[in-house]
Amino acid sequence: QLQLAESGGGLVRPGGSLRLSCVVSGASLDYYNIGWFRQAPGKQREGVSCISSSGSTITYADSVKGRFTISRDNYMVNLQMNSLKPEDTAVYYCAAVHLTVATTCLPPDGMAYWGKGTLVTVYS
Repeated sequence: QLQLAESGGGLVRPGGSLRLSCVVSGASLDYYNIGWFRQAPGKQREGVSCISSSGSTITYADSVKGRFTISRDNYMVNLQMNSLKPEDTAVYYCAAVHLTVATTCLPPDGMAYWGKGTLVTVYS
């Protein structure tokens, strides 16, 4: 059973940076597309970034392009978040879907495995 655990959230001022990590256990990252999603209070969960199982395909939401960077190593997927804005405040989740289901991340309802989330608060 694949398990994901996020860490790295916290409080930060606008313009600041945070690095989120998602530790993956129970199976190899080579078989899963991993995505970062976020959910702000009163809003639907939305995709932030995705890295494919091969690592060759990376996508970003328009709202974070140029500010966030996703990366992976053997068992961890990281999200470097720079130039943070108050509207980035949300609970951030990592999620996974097997490469036989899709070649990249799916909308939230399609992702099969989820972590419990980590809270990012950007306040002025």
